[in-house]
Amino acid sequence: MSTSHQARTRRPGGPLADTRPDADPDLLRGMLQDASFTPGGFSAGVVHARSEADVAQVLRTSAAVLPVGAQSSVTGGGTPMGETLLSLRHLQYLQVEPGHVQVGAGVTLAELQAALAVEDAFFPPVPTYDGAQVGGVVSTNASGASTFKYGSVRQWVQGLTVVLASGEVLDLGRGEHQAHADGYFELLHTSGQVTRVPVPRYVMPDVPKRSAGYHAAPGMDLVDLFVGSEGTLGVITQATLRTRAPLPPVATLLVPCPDETAALDLTAILRRAAQLAWTGHAASPDVRAVEYLDRRCLALLREEGADRSCGVQIHPEDGALLIVQVELPQGDGHWLELLDGDPARHPLPALVQLLADAGRLERTELALPGDRRAAQLLALREAVPASINRRFARAQRGTDPGISKVGADMVVPFERLSEAMTLYRAAFERAGVDYAIWGHASDGNMHPNMLPGTFDDVRRARAALLDLGQAITSLGGCPLAEHGVGRSAVKQALLRQLYGEQGAAEMRAVKRALDPDGILSPGVLLGT
Repeated sequence: MSTSHQARTRRPGGPLADTRPDADPDLLRGMLQDASFTPGGFSAGVVHARSEADVAQVLRTSAAVLPVGAQSSVTGGGTPMGETLLSLRHLQYLQVEPGHVQVGAGVTLAELQAALAVEDAFFPPVPTYDGAQVGGVVSTNASGASTFKYGSVRQWVQGLTVVLASGEVLDLGRGEHQAHADGYFELLHTSGQVTRVPVPRYVMPDVPKRSAGYHAAPGMDLVDLFVGSEGTLGVITQATLRTRAPLPPVATLLVPCPDETAALDLTAILRRAAQLAWTGHAASPDVRAVEYLDRRCLALLREEGADRSCGVQIHPEDGALLIVQVELPQGDGHWLELLDGDPARHPLPALVQLLADAGRLERTELALPGDRRAAQLLALREAVPASINRRFARAQRGTDPGISKVGADMVVPFERLSEAMTLYRAAFERAGVDYAIWGHASDGNMHPNMLPGTFDDVRRARAALLDLGQAITSLGGCPLAEHGVGRSAVKQALLRQLYGEQGAAEMRAVKRALDPDGILSPGVLLGT
């Protein structure tokens, strides 16, 4: 395939509906805040787009537009601050083909995986929340528990359809448009005008997941400029995503550990086993994800009753919990018989032996493929952020409406994770705030979060995160791993800290080239 640094726009297609914003207060009330609990959201109305033409018309006729999907952002990127809301939920196109799927921006991950499962296929780098919509997932370069094995969403995006701020459309296929050697792309508009789009020159952190501003690399693909751009450069209406088949059988394990050290030591052992499996050792456990919950998370689960609702007993002496997913060979099926098999011949008995050697087998709970218990074990992990969200909602109502979530989304090379954990704890303890740490241990990505208290706690915790950003970068990590930047003042400061003012200026130059009037998601990513 020949490549070019030039891409041609086209006029939008599809029927044009009534795109006047709906100002129904009952409808808007539920759309003025995303999952970050960012206060103060407001909008004059929402448009529910059903075609490219609808999206283009809204962009051509509005002063400011915020594209939204499930509004599951934890950074404020889905909270309107006066913009017209552009809902993409009705962009529901879905066509499954061997090895890939063409999917509309409004399709949820749960809907996508269900459609793929019918064809015995799946989308591997799925983020944790399956209610997220494809447009938002691509726009933030989202990732989740299985990044350790499968990487982030960017690596699975083969093509995009993007409506630009001008109302014109780009159809992009990976491998078709590569940045010029001098560091730019050119857009050839239907009017004959040519727009030069510079590629930033900063160096991005070399880590498995990264949602930290506009992608930048010599000779980069134009697809990658829009992946992770958080709706600030164009509106993604459709994506072509790579898929895998067949669906692997998955075993899920709940592994209590006495403390953080034991949990991270076991994670290192599981990572090594997986890496052996990937190099052809068929009897080594193919671990795709290791999730971590610290002692405060476990206490929170007990306080909120989430342990009981998931049917899990958390002992007072448990200092950490791992939730592990292991892919097993196709076609075996007789899982219970295999548990007592030869560890040198099959990964399931090898996994049992690994846990026994680590001293963690006795209290480990194992859900074999097809066991509905696996969903309950995985729900325990999701119960942590859900419990914290409920506490923040109560704090906003009962303590101070200005209270918002304060949490980090930071990643380091796994070899530095123990050091990073020490830094996280020290930063929050110096700030004098209650906190919990959970995340994706297998790829070094953790979410240290403040638990709600007073607004003064919020202020001190934000300062702690800025200090952490520099420390994590010094460990070879990235302070913005998978959630994006959004409207969060702390995350925008971390972005400037990461690339410097020159890097921020380079991002603004990209924004000016593609959205000269600042219509798209103003205030998101780059601030005001």
